[in-house]
Amino acid sequence: MTDPAQTTDRRRETGVWSLIHAERAALAADLAGLTDERWATPSLCDGLTVREVLAHLTAGASLGTVRWLAGVIRCRFDFDKQVAVRLAEQLGATPGETLERFRRVVPSTTKPPLPAIAMLGETIVHGEDIRRPLGIRRGRPVDVVTRTAEYYRGTDLVVVAKGRIGGLRLVADDGPFTTGSGPLVSGPTLALIMAMTGRAAYCDDLEGDGVELLRSRCGTA
Repeated sequence: MTDPAQTTDRRRETGVWSLIHAERAALAADLAGLTDERWATPSLCDGLTVREVLAHLTAGASLGTVRWLAGVIRCRFDFDKQVAVRLAEQLGATPGETLERFRRVVPSTTKPPLPAIAMLGETIVHGEDIRRPLGIRRGRPVDVVTRTAEYYRGTDLVVVAKGRIGGLRLVADDGPFTTGSGPLVSGPTLALIMAMTGRAAYCDDLEGDGVELLRSRCGTA
């Protein structure tokens, strides 16, 4: 007999993958036609260009658990080195090749040993790491960003988020997301997500007595 809870979990994960695929497709479309100079724009990820961040997303969508673990062992559990190695594998010889490689993984459901919601978060966050420096805006349904914010508020997996917002009260002004207690940080849900994950630039979109404390915590591990 099928376990109803397992069936619900599978349906939920299938729904998350459809959101991931939509995010990837939108990002690929947004980046079509960029000049080589624009591909070299510094992203919101320290030390990486927008092109390199896109290659990182391609790597994440190409790396299953076995290959991920093999790479971690080969890099002697230096996770930053593992990220750099996998990024270099997917960069390609030209920006056009970088974009084409990303297009090929748009429908992928391959992932490292992370929940699908973590992959959605990574796709949204890194997509904004690319878009904001390029001056590109993307609107999203409030339920998508709310779901992502709910994930990040409770985890420090991959990126510190839960620890970064300790002692602060976060309240979205465009949706139902709220968490924590303490000095207030309010603004768009997307800006809260980006600040939670360490992107200081998005603190400019936030208001409240807790904003400067949150800004001071951005960029910390």
